[in-house]
Amino acid sequence: MQPSPRIVVVLPAYNAAKTLEKTYADIPKDIVSNIILVDDVSQDKTVDVARALGLSVVIHIQNRGYGGNQKTCYMEALKLEADIVVMLHPDHQYDSRLIPQLVQPIIDEKADVVIGSRILNGMALQGGMPWWKFVSNRFLTIAENLVYRTHLSDGHTGFRAFSRRFLTTVPFLLNSDDFVFDSQMIAQAVRFGFRIAEIPVQARYFPEASSVNFRVSSIYGVKTLGVMASFLLHKMRISHAGYLEKSLVDVVSPHHHGGIFR
Repeated sequence: MQPSPRIVVVLPAYNAAKTLEKTYADIPKDIVSNIILVDDVSQDKTVDVARALGLSVVIHIQNRGYGGNQKTCYMEALKLEADIVVMLHPDHQYDSRLIPQLVQPIIDEKADVVIGSRILNGMALQGGMPWWKFVSNRFLTIAENLVYRTHLSDGHTGFRAFSRRFLTTVPFLLNSDDFVFDSQMIAQAVRFGFRIAEIPVQARYFPEASSVNFRVSSIYGVKTLGVMASFLLHKMRISHAGYLEKSLVDVVSPHHHGGIFR
């Protein structure tokens, strides 16, 4: 019998004190080995709440942005010898009770990246997703499908699972430190030949559930289009992008290889 995979949940946090406890309460502890919260210099009591809950807490010395936070999350999870890493926003927008369903395609060796899609069940707008987010999501995801030749329904979700093989291959440390990090991870999955699967999730929308306003979303959309352009130019060998051609082992100091690569 194969041993159970080591599943590590990572929570990239910024001002999540009001929602962290609810998010944590829903995580199925029976299948999760570790829960790591990386605090990106929150201005509230996120760290105090996390420590009270008994989470492993990493605190950035200065704000590094959403992408920078995820970089720390994944490096810490790999050091804990995670077989599967689940990235979950700690704002209680996503139903963390669905973690078993999210990781199952990876356990079954049918996928290396699994996305919790808010669109797949057809209930995004009924669940409270702002119309402008829905429209921009559909536009960007359709464009990504055309460029990457994928069949995704939601390429812009904050609930994802990754295999260790994926995270120790793609050079995510070269990605942006801002929100477009997520779009670059999709491009890298396609570029390096990893399989992507989706499961339906119902997202919650309330004041504390998302800090991404219209202006930030617009900037993110433009940068995501830039990622697609970069992918096409790289594929046509017109230009080169390091985050689409190097492997993680190429960008990590050899002094840290022992703690990351098996």
